[in-house]
Formats: sequence, C-alpha cells, structure tokens
Amino acid sequence: MDKREYVVQREILDDVRLDEVAQKRTRITKTTTGEGVKESFRCSVFKLKLILLRWVPVLGWLPHYPIRGNLMGDVISGCSVAVMHLPQGMAYATLAGLRPVFGLYSSFYPVLIYFIFGTSRHISIGTFAVVSIMVGNVVERLAPDLNITGNGTDGTTVNTDALDAYRVQITSSFAVLTGIFQILLGVVRFGVMVTYLSEPLIRAYTTGSAFLVCASQLKYIFGVVPSRFSGPLSVIYTVVDICRLLPKAKPPEVVVSVVVLTVLTVFKEINSYYREKLPLPIPVELILIIVATIISHFGSLKSKYGVDVVGEIPSGLRAPFTPDATLFTQMVGDAFAVAVVSYTISISLAKTFALKHGYKVDSNQELVALGLSNTFGGFFQCYSVTASLSRTLVQETTGGKTQVAGVFSSILLLIVILKIGSLFEDLPKAILAAIVIVNLKGMFLQLADIPILWRTNKVDLMVWLVTFVCTILLNLDVGLAVAVGFSILTVIFRSQLPHYSLLGLVPGTDLYLDIDTYQEAKEIPGIKIFRSSTTVYYTNAEMYLDALQEKSGIDIRKLLTAKRKRDTELKRKQDKERKKAKKESKKLYWQDQVVGHLSNGTFTLKDEERNVSEFNQSSASHLGIGQVNCAYQHDSTIMDSDSGRGCHGDDSINQIFTEFGEVDLDVYLAGCQACVVKHLETAGFFSESITKNKLFVTIHDAVLYILKKRGKTDLKLDVSTTTAM
Repeated sequence: MDKREYVVQREILDDVRLDEVAQKRTRITKTTTGEGVKESFRCSVFKLKLILLRWVPVLGWLPHYPIRGNLMGDVISGCSVAVMHLPQGMAYATLAGLRPVFGLYSSFYPVLIYFIFGTSRHISIGTFAVVSIMVGNVVERLAPDLNITGNGTDGTTVNTDALDAYRVQITSSFAVLTGIFQILLGVVRFGVMVTYLSEPLIRAYTTGSAFLVCASQLKYIFGVVPSRFSGPLSVIYTVVDICRLLPKAKPPEVVVSVVVLTVLTVFKEINSYYREKLPLPIPVELILIIVATIISHFGSLKSKYGVDVVGEIPSGLRAPFTPDATLFTQMVGDAFAVAVVSYTISISLAKTFALKHGYKVDSNQELVALGLSNTFGGFFQCYSVTASLSRTLVQETTGGKTQVAGVFSSILLLIVILKIGSLFEDLPKAILAAIVIVNLKGMFLQLADIPILWRTNKVDLMVWLVTFVCTILLNLDVGLAVAVGFSILTVIFRSQLPHYSLLGLVPGTDLYLDIDTYQEAKEIPGIKIFRSSTTVYYTNAEMYLDALQEKSGIDIRKLLTAKRKRDTELKRKQDKERKKAKKESKKLYWQDQVVGHLSNGTFTLKDEERNVSEFNQSSASHLGIGQVNCAYQHDSTIMDSDSGRGCHGDDSINQIFTEFGEVDLDVYLAGCQACVVKHLETAGFFSESITKNKLFVTIHDAVLYILKKRGKTDLKLDVSTTTAM
C-alpha cells in the first residue's frame, strides 16, 4: 500500500511567537449597547424591506412561485392532506373535550396563518393527538362533565350546550395564551434554545402521551362511562375502572370498533407496503367515515342499539370573539408546556424535511409562525395546533413543494365546513376513537428505542425511561417538568464525569494519542501529557486536579507537605543558629559597652534598645532570610483568608501551575483554541510568573521546547517531520 507522507519544517511556536508569525489582528472595538439601540431604531426603505421579509416570509417567495413546476404537485398534495384533515380533525377534537366541528376549524384557520408566516415548505399544521390530549386535560380540570347543570327535576342534569360553550371558551383562551408564549419566545430569539430538548426526551414523551391518548379512547371503544380521575396515577385508575365496567360494555360499539380497527390496520399496512407504487395513499379513513355514517343513519344505530354518535355539527363559520383573559391565571403552566411541546414537535419535522430537500428553516420565525397560528385561531374558536407527522409525510410524498399545498387543503376544508359537515352527525364516536388509536402506531413503534439506546447510550436510555414513566404516571404537565429536570441533571453529571487520559507519541508521527487505547503510543521519559475531555470550571475543578495526580502518579499534596516540612526544619535550624549568633554577639556587645561606659561613667537603657534593634535588622540580612517565595505566598493566600495578598487568582489551573512549580515541576498548556486563550487573558490568568510562553500551539511544540530546554535535543523521537530547533 502506498504511504502518503508530508514534511513540515518550522520553528517551535508558543502563543507569543504565534501571534507574530500569524499576524494576529488587533481586537475590533465592539459597538456599545447604546449605539446598538440607536442603530436598531434607524429607519430606511432597505432596512424596512428586510424586516418585512424576515417577519412575513411569504412576501419573499410567493412572487417568485414557479407555477408550471410546483402548482400541480401542490394541488394534489393539498387535496390529499385535506382528506386526512377531515377524519383526524373530528377525531382529535374529542380528545380535547370538544365537538368534532372545532377540530375542523382548527384544521382550517391556523393553516392559512402558517402559509403567510411559516418557513417550512412541507409540514402540515393542524390537530395532533399529543397536543389535543394536553388541551383535553386542561378542559377536564376546568370544566368537568358535572360542573354545569341545567333545570332538570333532580338538579343534576348536565346542560350540554352550556358545558360545550364554556369548554370552547377555555380552549380558545388556552390557544391564545399558548400563542402569546410562542410569539414572545420567538421575538427574544429563544427558538434555538427550545430545540436543546434532547431527542430521547421528546420521543419518550410522545410515546407516553400515546398511551394516555389510547387510554382516553377506551371508553368509546367499549361504550362505557368510567369515573373521572385527575392528578398522578389518574390513567391507572381510569384503566382499572374501565376494566371493572367491561361486563357493561355495549356489544354493537365493540363490534364496530373491532371491525374498524382491523380494516384500518390492514389498509395502513397496504399503503406502507405499496408506497412506491401507489400514486396516492388509499384514503381509508375517509372511506370508513362515509360508509359508517351511511350505515349508522339508515340502520338507526343510535335509536335501536344505543350507539353513541357525534351529534349536531353546525354548518358555516362562526364569528370571531374575544377569549376570556380571566382564565389565563388558571392555565399558565399548561399553556407554556403546550407551547414548548408543540413547537418542539413542529421544528423537529420542519428541520428533517428541510435537510432532505436542501433548504433552511428559521427556528425563531417558526416559533413566531406557530404562535400567530395559535393566537389567531383562538379568536375563531380553534384550539392549540402543531405539525402532524402522518399528514406531513402525505404532503411530501404526494408531490407537495411549498406552503401553497396548505391553501388548497384549507379550500377543501372550507367546503366541508360550509356544506358537508352536517352530513356526519350520525357518525359513531367509536369510529373516531379507532382512527385515533391506529394513527398512534408510529408513536408506539418508538418503544424500539429502548434496545437501541441500551446498546449505544445508557444515559440517554435513562432519560427515555424516566420521561416515559413520568409522563404516564404523573400526567403530561408534571411528567414533562420532571423529565426536563432529570435531563438537566444528566447533563450536569456528564460534565462531572469527563474522560481523562495520558497521551503518548506514536512512533514515526507527531501524533499524541491515549496510551490506554493505542498500544503504539509511548510516553516520553520525564514528560507527562494529560488531557481532559471537558472544560475545567468550578464544579469539576477538584476532580480535574485529582485525575491529574492519579494519571500522572504525582501526589502533589504529599510532595508539598514534604517540602514544607523540610522548609520548616530548615527554618527552625536557621532560627536556632540566629539565636545562638545573637546571644554570642549580645554577650560580646555587653562586654564592650560595660567596659566603655564604666570607664566613662555613663550608661542608658535607651541606647541599649536602639542598638539591639539595629543588630536584629542587620543580622537578619546577614543570615540570608530575604524575600518570601511568591508561589509559597500564593498558596498561603488560599489557605489563609486573612492574608489579603496573593500572586494570582485562585482558579484551578492557576493553582496547578503554582503548586507544581513549588515542587520544581514545570507545567505547560498546549493546543488551546483561540476562544480559550481569550478567556484566560480576560480572567487575568497570565502574569509575570505564568507567561504566554508557557502556552504552545501544539503538543509537539511543547515537547520539543521541553527537550531543548533540558538539553536533550539528541533524544530520538522517531518523527518523520523535521522541525527546526
């Protein structure tokens, strides 16, 4: 095999010399905050145009829309998505505790708003199971079935019209508040931060939500009315209660549910298997809704067998109204949770399809677009929406090119709302429940993440399992909070458990690799090369120092203790010799003074005190006490808070330089990125004792410098590159 080689001949570069060779630019003065504010308020036609195009993206791409290339694909795609919107909108509305028609409204208005403000060309905005069940939890908490009563003889008859109206008020207000949160987060450029929610967390959360959605539909499948439970473990209590009521299940609804579940599953598999050959997916959901409605109407399933049906579906659009802002305080936490979850689902799909088709989506603009869709929809009796994976896949696979597909989808839905919607009043609710359950298949398949994460990343597996269990047992709001908290803890623990290694030189190269991983990597005698996989900061500084001592085999504390013990012994000997010399000198001095003063007849104590003081000062200098070592003084500063002096700051790296230097061990830094060097400069790390000459461009530069300093230039490193010494 041919060997490719390279030869480099250059001088050894420390950071000071690197700045000279590479001609480091002088730091550019940044604009002040005041100047930035003034600049932001300066107006020009060009700047106004840029702002308008950024906040209203449709103005940028619609004038250049290629009709011949995109129109036909968008029309077909829009019609296909509309066919899915109809059954899903009606089915998911029941999850939110609303009548099916409000699911149709939520599939109409928000789509038009996203067409104007969105940046993704492929996602389908509208109803979604996870968001619907989150909204439904709020509805059940604020407007339970027995909360509003009518004028029945026993005073307990539920006034369904008043209850439905109040629930619409709740969901509309909730949608507006959710949208406001999303708009505010988008304006402050928080879109990227929200996407830091890890993929295992989101996938586990949606999987857990799928189980909650499935549990909520069991009452329609079996035709029973379980008791209402709320709070932690409510899903467990609900399932147990449904099992208790199984003997009272309605056979007609069970039969209808089983048949529909079987047919839907079979045709979904057919669509998946023949996806490449079918021009359009078989609209099995729409076909089942039409057939089931006809059978239910002409077979009188409601009157003869007591089958629960959808009921009245009003035709036409309703006038906008102002949501009740007094409800905001009762739903703030839930609204923020839905704002984050719905955006996370939407941006994940948007980025996936943008990467596939080679364009870019703006994370912050997507947050604003989704927020405007929710806010505007809330004024027209819509509930909170997000992107749907199943509809997005259909929109993309049927030839959709741009957001124009959403416009054609909305046109068809408008026709349904105005003229056709009332024809589905006899549709059995069991059909909608079956549609919901079958469409959860993709989320249930995410359980396959568990064995994959077991093999690849057990920390992510812990996040997945904790999120999944908490979502099911603690419900969606508390479960999400616990999951996010646990995920943050894992990030903290990961930073506390970095990988530390000693590096050795690979013969024939200038590569320094982990000696525990690579057999050919050999340590250079007298040099220890230590590497950490994470940044050193206050929470892991002590761990960093411990790992450095363990890997290098240098117990710095023991060496410092031994050195200070020797220094103490030396000082004690010096003090003893000084006292002895002082005693001898004092004795001679007294003898001379007594003889002299006795001969003169004068002697005073003040003269004696002054002369003894002069003796102490002069004898100290003669005995070589001198100045205290600066490094030793710095170490004293760390241990003695009353000292008030120190040579350097007390950060961990500085401490390593100081303490190792105190026992005559040289420490150098190598391979630091420019941002790290800048941070060290800003923190005042470099000084007269720790100069930038101790910072080298590469490990090899540092090694060669050390060898040259020790006069070991004849040491054979077996490196093919030639370096000028």
